[in-house]
Amino acid sequence: MLAPDARVRLPRSRPRSPLRAIALRFAVALLLVVVAWGMVLVERDNYTDNLDGSVSAIDALYYTTVTLSTTGYGDIVPVTPGARLVNALVVTPMRILFVIVLVGTTIQALTERSRTEIRLARWRSRMRDHVLVLGYGTKGRNAVRALRLQGVRADRILVVDRQAQATADATADGYVAVTGDVTRSDTFRTALAERAERVVVALDRDDTAILAVLALRRISPHCSVVASAREAEHADLLRQSGASSVVISSETTGRLLGLAAVSPTAVEVVEDLVSFGTGLDLAERVVTAAEVGRAPEELGVPVLAVVRGGRPLRYADPAVGRLQAGDRLLYVAAG
Repeated sequence: MLAPDARVRLPRSRPRSPLRAIALRFAVALLLVVVAWGMVLVERDNYTDNLDGSVSAIDALYYTTVTLSTTGYGDIVPVTPGARLVNALVVTPMRILFVIVLVGTTIQALTERSRTEIRLARWRSRMRDHVLVLGYGTKGRNAVRALRLQGVRADRILVVDRQAQATADATADGYVAVTGDVTRSDTFRTALAERAERVVVALDRDDTAILAVLALRRISPHCSVVASAREAEHADLLRQSGASSVVISSETTGRLLGLAAVSPTAVEVVEDLVSFGTGLDLAERVVTAAEVGRAPEELGVPVLAVVRGGRPLRYADPAVGRLQAGDRLLYVAAG
């Protein structure tokens, strides 16, 4: 059952205009009236009017409308076998179709609702090991873009944001989104956070990010959480709240600005490294069996760090020594 303050939005492939659908139904209904009216006019000698015995063009239109709308006062009736056969085989199916067209909007609404419920049920059953992205502002959008460039499928990404417009933008971009308060456990239950593999916290406020991580850890204590902090003093609070890794946006920006003032080309190289898919890329992989026992500088690729036991060892760290089974390499690869 969905939380009262959280709502799942599934992406739509082809948005449809309700005005266009109504206009199309009205046109079909009008066409049915015109066709039936023409049929009655052609065969009006086979009909009788209880008032004066003859059927005029207006009488034919009147008979058509009351017949198709299933009102049927019985004042104008087919009297010959041919007219009755046409009424049974042609007019009656048109009458049924006319009624269906008239109630088509209600039928479509019910069908759309059932289809949405089916899609939601299917999504809940299949969604696991996904990536939660909290916040779909500038940071969140770029985080999602980087995930996609790294090969994460769109159906493995779920966006959570408090603002309905942000989640609407996410679904327009092809991602499932949950509208809800990111500091509430109910929102994370709706987003199936207990099944998530990774969480990216890309919120605008540090205090909200801290509360979000605390609420998240109550639901999913084992997933990897990467958080963004504006201020360095809040980074420790985020780690204590349960964030696995924290990126300090203000300090990172300041360092890049200082580096750019001294060496603009160095900043270009850093931008190239963090922009996946072009030029140089930061890559990570597991050490192969053939590489175990070798030094990082013997591998033929620029190794920046070795991750051993979950702890990164810098390239020049004497503790790196020889590569071991289970080590992971962080290296520079050509994009």
